[in-house]
Amino acid sequence: MFLGHFGVGFGAKRIAPRTSLGTLFLASQFIDLLWPLLLLVGAERVAIVPGITVVTPLDFTHYPWSHSLLAVTLWGVLFAATYYLVKRYKAGAWVCGAAVVSHWVLDLVLHRPDLPLLPGGDYRAGFGLWNSLAATLVIELAVFAVGLVLYLRTTTASDRIGSIGLWSLVGFLLLVYAGNLFGAPPPSVRAIAWLGQAQWLLIAWGYWIDRHRVTQGV
Repeated sequence: MFLGHFGVGFGAKRIAPRTSLGTLFLASQFIDLLWPLLLLVGAERVAIVPGITVVTPLDFTHYPWSHSLLAVTLWGVLFAATYYLVKRYKAGAWVCGAAVVSHWVLDLVLHRPDLPLLPGGDYRAGFGLWNSLAATLVIELAVFAVGLVLYLRTTTASDRIGSIGLWSLVGFLLLVYAGNLFGAPPPSVRAIAWLGQAQWLLIAWGYWIDRHRVTQGV
């Protein structure tokens, strides 16, 4: 899942309006930001197998430290605790922790059974909706749209940057998603890992947008 995680970040602003959109993106995408680093150092593994699912050619063979349920829960607790220590904003801490864990829940719906429950365990979970392009599009776009609507109802642009920056980001995310769906498979695992680092630009984009928007109706 890609768009859906950003939808969670957008929508979470409604519950924690004092938390920056950049931080909410960071929380909702946290384990997919950690995963490329673990690929680069060889702690986790993925294979490129065109046709393994309709939507993605990636076979997630080993990613217990970023994507097991136990690890994700612990990352969520750590993220929430760190946020609270820095910001002293209880609602923001709870929402950030939940956003981290939401990543596993959303992945559970789309992934084939490859998500471990705990490091070293044999059981793998996943409902496999990546085997249906139509179902994947419905779920991803619905979660993204709901989150974006909640963000728009929670904030308003304070200047042109707050409006243009937001809609530019929305358009860019949709373009990236379309490229992931209909483009060629990645050339190598190393390319996946390095391209994954580009998501940090999307986090920075979220911080930039939020500085040019103000909360409303909360």
